Amino acid sequence: MGFKTGIVGLPNVGKSTLFNALTRTAAAQAANFPFCTIEPNVGEVAVPDPRLDQLAEIAASKQVIPARMTFVDIAGLVKGASKGEGLGNQFLANIREVDAIAHVLRCFEDGDVTHVEGRVDPIEDAETIETELMLADLESIEKRLQNIVRKVRGGDKEAVQQERLMKLAIEALEAGRPARSIEIAAEDAKAWGMLQLLTAKPVLYVCNVAEDEAGEGNAQSARVAKMAAEQGAASVVISAKIEEEISQLEPEEAEMFLEELGLAEAGLSRLIRAGYDLLGLQTYFTAGPKEARAWTIRAGSLAPQAAGVIHGDFEKGFIRAETIAYDDYVALGGEQGAKDAGKMRVEGKGYEVKDGDVLHFLFSG
Repeated sequence: MGFKTGIVGLPNVGKSTLFNALTRTAAAQAANFPFCTIEPNVGEVAVPDPRLDQLAEIAASKQVIPARMTFVDIAGLVKGASKGEGLGNQFLANIREVDAIAHVLRCFEDGDVTHVEGRVDPIEDAETIETELMLADLESIEKRLQNIVRKVRGGDKEAVQQERLMKLAIEALEAGRPARSIEIAAEDAKAWGMLQLLTAKPVLYVCNVAEDEAGEGNAQSARVAKMAAEQGAASVVISAKIEEEISQLEPEEAEMFLEELGLAEAGLSRLIRAGYDLLGLQTYFTAGPKEARAWTIRAGSLAPQAAGVIHGDFEKGFIRAETIAYDDYVALGGEQGAKDAGKMRVEGKGYEVKDGDVLHFLFSG
């Protein structure tokens, strides 16, 4: 399991440049005019994780298979999108399909790149898109409420629950707050998810800065970080231009290039980590002579659910999991060393998988 993140933003903020860099492809046309991305481009990237390479070396794995993450480059949005302005309807339909939103904000000055509003203000840009998404959610909820009137009158439990949740959402949206600001009880989580509200999706603000500001950011990205903290969202600083340059280099050259710029790592790594934290995701590993592989699960997943990510039958027929903590696996030179030191544990259905666990599942066929 990976997760699908939609890259959104106003036209000409660097969405397609970032997408090209992330997916190491020029599939998304990056050009200095609005709506250069007409169809959503979908790209998969490997999730960088140095732990996987370490495990592969110890296990002498023939193949190394990282976890995958999907990015969707979505057409630029303008004011009035909720009413179909620009490519609004398409934008809104595409964004419903993603798990999270990476909202690219222009935090750089460049006279050669036009801004659709004729100014550089990332906070106003963020508010423009948030407003359009909130308006779209309000319209969607109002239609749904009309459609379930009869069922509510008839006492349909599901409809009554939906109505209650939709009224909660309307109250927040009319007060200018996104749906993700509402605390939802565990028993309502499934019904809430089925509403498919755009503003319920977690948001990661991506501050696109000039090349010489990629390390520390600037005053504009600091404003965005403050806004994100107030909203309970996340933010990350990236220079799309630098990421694009890195994507064209071999790994060793890329490392030297980053060193020259005084950067510890590529922005992609920071972006993925922030995305993982935002969605509450973590990684476990399987390792052996054939392959070393990383798997993505939600934090708090139990062993059978983790097994199900590999194959549904593993979850259905789950018997037990043989578990070695990553640090023990490395320190003791692999599976046999961990076994000999008594560091391999046998865990049952109630075991909550930890980030970095090296697992082997036993199941009935």
